[in-house]
Amino acid sequence: MAFQFNQKLPIPKEIKERFPVPKELIAMKEKRDREITDVFTGKSDKFLAVIGPCSADNEEAVLDYTIRLARVQEKIKDKVIIIPRVYTNKPRTTGEGYKGMLHQPDPNAGSDLLHGLIAIRKMHIDIAMQTGLTTADEMLYPENHWYLSDVLSYVAVGARSVEDQQHRLTASGIGIPAGMKNPTSGDFAVMFNSVKAAQSSHNFIYRGWDVDTTGNELAHIILRGAVNKHGQNIPNYHYEDLELVCRMYAERDLKNPAAIIDANHSNSGKKFEQQIRIVNEIMHNRRYASEIQKLVKGVMIESYIEEGSQKIGEGIYGKSITDPCLGWAASERLLYEIAEQV
Repeated sequence: MAFQFNQKLPIPKEIKERFPVPKELIAMKEKRDREITDVFTGKSDKFLAVIGPCSADNEEAVLDYTIRLARVQEKIKDKVIIIPRVYTNKPRTTGEGYKGMLHQPDPNAGSDLLHGLIAIRKMHIDIAMQTGLTTADEMLYPENHWYLSDVLSYVAVGARSVEDQQHRLTASGIGIPAGMKNPTSGDFAVMFNSVKAAQSSHNFIYRGWDVDTTGNELAHIILRGAVNKHGQNIPNYHYEDLELVCRMYAERDLKNPAAIIDANHSNSGKKFEQQIRIVNEIMHNRRYASEIQKLVKGVMIESYIEEGSQKIGEGIYGKSITDPCLGWAASERLLYEIAEQV
C-alpha cells in the first residue's frame, strides 16, 4: 500500500476534553454569534470586517495583531463587527509548501499533526479570551471542523473546495455563517449551487457516523475574483458584478441573501496594497445602490503587522510567510474608513 499509518490521532471529543472552552468564552461566543447572525438576517445594519493574516503561522504575533484589532473594534463597534482571520490551514495548489499551523505548528520544523491540532485549538481559545473577539477559520478539511466547532464564529469554504460534496454537506450542519467562495473559474452558478446545498438538510457519513443535518440558513457567497484559461485575474467586486449577484439571488429560493467580498486573491491579483482601493469601491457601491447595500454584508482583508511577505526562516516578526498582506498602519486606517462609510 502507498499509505503509511503513523499514529491514531485523538478524536475531537478527546481534544475538547483536554482543552475545554472556558465558561466565560461560551457566553462571549453566544453573544458574538448572535450579533454576527443578525447582520446576515438583516436584523442589524452593522458591517463585517473579516481581517487578518493570510495564514496564522505564529500565535505570539497573531495574538499581538488581534489585540490591536480589539482596540479598533472598541472604537467602531457601533458600525463594524471585526472577525479576526485566524486561518490555520493553508491550501496549496500543487500540494507543496507551508500548509499552515495544523500541519506545522513550527513553520521551521517538519509536519506534526498531533501538536498542530492542539496548537490551533489553544490559539483560537487564547485569542478569544484575551481580545473578546471570536474568530474565523477556513474549512479546508471538513472532518477537522469538529476540533474547532465550539470556538469559531465564522467559516469560509475556499475556491478549490466549494465544489466538493463533503464541504457542502458539512457546512449544512454548522451553526455559524459559512461563506462559499466562487471557484477559481469564476462560475457564479457553482457558488450558488454550493450555497443551496449548504442551506439544505442532508444525511451522510461524517467521521464514521451516520449523521443528519438541518441546513445552514447562514450559508452565503464570497466573491474572491477568478482566473481565466490564460492565467489572468478577473475581478468580480465591481458594481456590475454585484448587480448580477443581486439578480441571481432573486432568481433562487435561498434564505438570507448575503455576500462577503474578498478584497485580495484574484480580486487584487494578490497586489495586497490594492485592497484599500477595492474596499473603498465596495463601500461606494453600497452607498450608491440600496440593493447592493442590503446584499453586501462585509469584506475580507488580508492584513498583518508588517506589510508584504517573507520566506520561511527570515524571521521578521508579524510578516506573512504565505501571501503578502497589508501592514498594520494601513489596516487600521482602512478599518476607520470602513466605519465612516457604513
